[in-house]
Amino acid sequence: MDASQLKAAFLKLLKEDEEFRYTVAGYLGVAEVLKRLDKLAEEQTKIWKEIRRTWREIRRIWREIREIKKEQAKMWETINSVKSEVATGFDRLQRHLDALGARWGVMSEKAFREGLRGVVERELGLRVERWTAYDEEGKVFGFPSEVEVDVAVKDGRVILIEITSHARAPDVAIFKKKAELYAEKEGKRPDRLVIITPYAEEDAKKVAERLGVEIYTGV
Repeated sequence: MDASQLKAAFLKLLKEDEEFRYTVAGYLGVAEVLKRLDKLAEEQTKIWKEIRRTWREIRRIWREIREIKKEQAKMWETINSVKSEVATGFDRLQRHLDALGARWGVMSEKAFREGLRGVVERELGLRVERWTAYDEEGKVFGFPSEVEVDVAVKDGRVILIEITSHARAPDVAIFKKKAELYAEKEGKRPDRLVIITPYAEEDAKKVAERLGVEIYTGV
Protein backbone atom coordinates (compact mmCIF):
# COMPACT_ATOMS: atom_id res chain seq x y z
CA MET A 1 0.00 0.00 0.00
CA ASP A 2 1.54 3.24 -1.07
CA ALA A 3 1.28 6.57 0.78
CA SER A 4 -1.74 7.84 -1.14
CA GLN A 5 -3.70 4.67 -0.47
CA LEU A 6 -2.74 4.78 3.20
CA LYS A 7 -3.84 8.38 3.43
CA ALA A 8 -7.19 7.62 1.80
CA ALA A 9 -7.80 4.70 4.14
CA PHE A 10 -6.89 6.84 7.15
CA LEU A 11 -9.30 9.61 6.14
CA LYS A 12 -12.06 7.09 5.50
CA LEU A 13 -11.61 5.65 8.98
CA LEU A 14 -11.72 9.15 10.49
CA LYS A 15 -14.97 9.82 8.67
CA GLU A 16 -16.74 6.52 9.25
CA ASP A 17 -15.31 5.06 12.46
CA GLU A 18 -16.21 7.15 15.55
CA GLU A 19 -14.03 5.08 17.91
CA PHE A 20 -11.04 5.43 15.59
CA ARG A 21 -11.74 9.15 15.31
CA TYR A 22 -11.75 9.62 19.10
CA THR A 23 -8.62 7.47 19.41
CA VAL A 24 -6.79 9.65 16.95
CA ALA A 25 -8.18 12.77 18.61
CA GLY A 26 -6.95 11.46 21.95
CA TYR A 27 -3.49 11.13 20.54
CA LEU A 28 -3.78 14.65 19.30
CA GLY A 29 -5.00 15.88 22.75
CA VAL A 30 -8.45 17.00 21.61
CA ALA A 31 -10.59 13.97 22.42
CA GLU A 32 -11.92 15.49 25.63
CA VAL A 33 -12.60 18.77 23.87
CA LEU A 34 -14.62 17.03 21.18
CA LYS A 35 -16.66 15.10 23.72
CA ARG A 36 -17.44 18.30 25.59
CA LEU A 37 -18.38 20.04 22.36
CA ASP A 38 -20.75 17.21 21.48
CA LYS A 39 -22.31 17.38 24.93
CA LEU A 40 -22.54 21.17 24.68
CA ALA A 41 -24.29 20.85 21.32
CA GLU A 42 -26.82 18.48 22.87
CA GLU A 43 -27.43 20.91 25.74
CA GLN A 44 -27.83 23.81 23.33
CA THR A 45 -30.39 21.82 21.36
CA LYS A 46 -32.35 21.17 24.56
CA ILE A 47 -32.10 24.84 25.55
CA TRP A 48 -33.37 26.04 22.16
CA LYS A 49 -36.28 23.62 22.36
CA GLU A 50 -37.11 24.98 25.81
CA ILE A 51 -36.80 28.57 24.54
CA ARG A 52 -39.19 27.87 21.65
CA ARG A 53 -41.64 26.20 24.05
CA THR A 54 -41.37 29.19 26.39
CA TRP A 55 -42.03 31.66 23.56
CA ARG A 56 -45.09 29.68 22.49
CA GLU A 57 -46.36 29.89 26.06
CA ILE A 58 -45.64 33.64 26.22
CA ARG A 59 -47.54 34.23 22.96
CA ARG A 60 -50.46 32.22 24.32
CA ILE A 61 -50.45 34.28 27.53
CA TRP A 62 -50.39 37.56 25.56
CA ARG A 63 -53.33 36.39 23.47
CA GLU A 64 -55.25 35.68 26.66
CA ILE A 65 -54.26 39.10 28.07
CA ARG A 66 -55.53 40.83 24.92
CA GLU A 67 -58.82 38.95 25.19
CA ILE A 68 -59.11 39.90 28.86
CA LYS A 69 -58.45 43.57 28.01
CA LYS A 70 -61.17 43.44 25.34
CA GLU A 71 -63.60 41.94 27.83
CA GLN A 72 -62.65 44.58 30.41
CA ALA A 73 -63.25 47.35 27.85
CA LYS A 74 -66.69 45.91 27.08
CA MET A 75 -67.42 45.60 30.79
CA TRP A 76 -66.48 49.26 31.42
CA GLU A 77 -68.63 50.36 28.48
CA THR A 78 -71.54 48.48 30.01
CA ILE A 79 -70.86 49.94 33.46
CA ASN A 80 -70.63 53.50 32.09
CA SER A 81 -73.82 52.98 30.10
CA VAL A 82 -75.64 51.68 33.17
CA LYS A 83 -74.31 54.57 35.28
CA SER A 84 -75.54 57.05 32.66
CA GLU A 85 -78.97 55.40 32.50
CA VAL A 86 -79.22 55.32 36.30
CA ALA A 87 -78.22 58.99 36.55
CA THR A 88 -80.77 59.92 33.88
CA GLY A 89 -83.41 57.87 35.66
CA PHE A 90 -82.69 59.58 38.98
CA ASP A 91 -82.82 63.00 37.31
CA ARG A 92 -86.21 62.21 35.80
CA LEU A 93 -87.46 60.79 39.08
CA GLN A 94 -86.34 63.94 40.88
CA ARG A 95 -88.14 66.13 38.34
CA HIS A 96 -91.31 64.06 38.72
CA LEU A 97 -91.06 64.40 42.49
CA ASP A 98 -90.55 68.15 42.08
CA ALA A 99 -93.59 68.28 39.81
CA LEU A 100 -95.66 66.47 42.42
CA GLY A 101 -94.32 68.88 45.01
CA ALA A 102 -95.38 71.84 42.88
CA ARG A 103 -98.84 70.35 42.39
CA TRP A 104 -99.34 69.74 46.09
CA GLY A 105 -97.79 72.97 47.29
CA VAL A 106 -94.58 71.49 48.73
CA MET A 107 -92.61 73.71 46.36
CA SER A 108 -93.75 76.61 44.21
CA GLU A 109 -94.58 76.27 40.52
CA LYS A 110 -92.07 79.04 39.86
CA ALA A 111 -89.27 77.11 41.57
CA PHE A 112 -90.15 74.03 39.52
CA ARG A 113 -90.09 76.00 36.26
CA GLU A 114 -86.73 77.54 37.09
CA GLY A 115 -85.24 74.11 37.84
CA LEU A 116 -86.57 72.54 34.66
CA ARG A 117 -85.50 75.52 32.56
CA GLY A 118 -81.90 74.72 33.47
CA VAL A 119 -82.42 71.11 32.38
CA VAL A 120 -83.85 72.25 29.02
CA GLU A 121 -80.88 74.55 28.41
CA ARG A 122 -78.37 71.84 29.32
CA GLU A 123 -79.92 68.84 27.56
CA LEU A 124 -81.35 70.53 24.46
CA GLY A 125 -78.57 73.07 24.01
CA LEU A 126 -81.05 75.96 24.03
CA ARG A 127 -80.56 79.33 25.64
CA VAL A 128 -83.92 80.17 27.19
CA GLU A 129 -84.83 83.78 27.93
CA ARG A 130 -87.90 85.24 29.57
CA TRP A 131 -90.08 87.41 27.30
CA THR A 132 -92.45 89.82 29.02
CA ALA A 133 -95.06 92.15 27.53
CA TYR A 134 -98.14 94.00 28.75
CA ASP A 135 -101.42 92.79 27.29
CA GLU A 136 -103.47 96.01 27.25
CA GLU A 137 -106.52 94.45 25.62
CA GLY A 138 -106.62 91.36 27.83
CA LYS A 139 -106.33 88.94 24.91
CA VAL A 140 -104.57 86.26 26.95
CA PHE A 141 -106.34 86.21 30.33
CA GLY A 142 -109.45 88.23 29.50
CA PHE A 143 -108.22 91.35 31.30
CA PRO A 144 -105.16 93.64 30.96
CA SER A 145 -102.14 92.00 32.53
CA GLU A 146 -98.43 91.28 32.31
CA VAL A 147 -97.74 88.22 30.14
CA GLU A 148 -94.60 86.08 30.37
CA VAL A 149 -93.32 83.26 28.20
CA ASP A 150 -89.96 81.54 27.66
CA VAL A 151 -88.30 82.11 24.28
CA ALA A 152 -85.40 80.22 22.70
CA VAL A 153 -83.76 80.92 19.35
CA LYS A 154 -81.97 78.11 17.53
CA ASP A 155 -80.63 78.34 13.97
CA GLY A 156 -82.67 81.49 13.46
CA ARG A 157 -85.92 79.76 14.45
CA VAL A 158 -87.96 81.18 17.32
CA ILE A 159 -89.27 78.61 19.79
CA LEU A 160 -91.78 79.55 22.47
CA ILE A 161 -91.55 77.28 25.50
CA GLU A 162 -93.98 76.81 28.36
CA ILE A 163 -92.66 74.82 31.34
CA THR A 164 -95.21 73.56 33.83
CA SER A 165 -95.58 70.79 36.38
CA HIS A 166 -99.00 69.77 35.02
CA ALA A 167 -100.48 70.62 31.61
CA ARG A 168 -104.26 70.94 31.31
CA ALA A 169 -106.37 71.84 28.28
CA PRO A 170 -106.86 75.49 29.41
CA ASP A 171 -103.07 75.81 29.86
CA VAL A 172 -102.58 74.88 26.21
CA ALA A 173 -105.19 77.39 25.05
CA ILE A 174 -103.60 80.18 27.11
CA PHE A 175 -100.15 79.29 25.76
CA LYS A 176 -101.52 79.62 22.22
CA LYS A 177 -102.85 83.08 23.08
CA LYS A 178 -99.43 84.03 24.46
CA ALA A 179 -97.92 83.00 21.13
CA GLU A 180 -100.41 85.22 19.28
CA LEU A 181 -99.56 88.15 21.56
CA TYR A 182 -95.84 87.54 20.95
CA ALA A 183 -96.41 87.60 17.18
CA GLU A 184 -98.39 90.83 17.49
CA LYS A 185 -95.79 92.57 19.67
CA GLU A 186 -92.66 91.31 17.88
CA GLY A 187 -94.01 91.28 14.32
CA LYS A 188 -92.87 87.67 13.86
CA ARG A 189 -94.74 84.45 14.42
CA PRO A 190 -92.93 81.78 16.47
CA ASP A 191 -91.73 78.80 14.44
CA ARG A 192 -92.57 76.28 17.16
CA LEU A 193 -94.73 76.18 20.28
CA VAL A 194 -93.49 73.69 22.87
CA ILE A 195 -94.90 72.72 26.27
CA ILE A 196 -92.52 70.77 28.51
CA THR A 197 -94.12 68.96 31.42
CA PRO A 198 -93.88 65.65 33.34
CA TYR A 199 -97.69 65.35 33.27
CA ALA A 200 -100.13 66.20 30.48
CA GLU A 201 -103.83 65.38 30.63
CA GLU A 202 -105.38 63.65 27.62
CA ASP A 203 -107.61 66.68 26.92
CA ALA A 204 -104.49 68.86 26.91
CA LYS A 205 -102.86 66.61 24.30
CA LYS A 206 -105.94 66.76 22.07
CA VAL A 207 -106.15 70.55 22.29
CA ALA A 208 -102.41 70.83 21.63
CA GLU A 209 -102.75 68.74 18.47
CA ARG A 210 -105.54 71.00 17.18
CA LEU A 211 -103.64 74.20 17.98
CA GLY A 212 -100.26 73.09 16.63
CA VAL A 213 -98.59 72.92 20.04
CA GLU A 214 -95.97 70.25 20.79
CA ILE A 215 -96.06 68.61 24.22
CA TYR A 216 -92.97 66.86 25.62
CA THR A 217 -93.45 64.71 28.70
CA GLY A 218 -90.17 62.74 28.63
CA VAL A 219 -88.50 64.93 31.24
